Amino acid sequence: MAADGPLLRLDERVGESLFGRGPAALTQIFSDLGGVAVALPVLACAIAYALWRGARRLPVYAALTMAAVPALVIPLKVATARQGPLTEAVNYYPSGHTATAAVAYGASALLLLGVPRPAWLRAWVPPAAAVLLTAATGVGLVLHGYHWPLDVLASWCLGPVLLAPLWWVSRGRRPQGEQRATR
Repeated sequence: MAADGPLLRLDERVGESLFGRGPAALTQIFSDLGGVAVALPVLACAIAYALWRGARRLPVYAALTMAAVPALVIPLKVATARQGPLTEAVNYYPSGHTATAAVAYGASALLLLGVPRPAWLRAWVPPAAAVLLTAATGVGLVLHGYHWPLDVLASWCLGPVLLAPLWWVSRGRRPQGEQRATR
């Protein structure tokens, strides 16, 4: 799929029709949301907050989840050796920026949901922010011409897979007042 076939040709046609759309400055900002210079400090702040709120294992699991991104994405990039749009360079599939955004913002949301938080921070806000930031990253990467749509889609699918173990662990740790009643 990433190397040859009708889906690849459709992906390239769709991508070529999208490149350059939207304000360049905004698509660049969206693209940068998936860079380590932006996404990792957000996760670091969430880890620090979780540690401050008394969590010990969950922040470690979040950091390990983030470390899994390059450990998985880089070999996939090398194995597919897909050429990027608007360049002769290869190793664009899947999108590392999108995977970084998905895991950094997703792990941050799970950390915030796993520790006591201020009353004004509703439970739906961290996951919604994670989804919006990850979506904005992918859209920016495609519109700016940094990635093909399938590169981004692959990382959107990879993110939840990488976050699933962290989600499972975080379910066991609910803030005071949010524990489920057991009968």
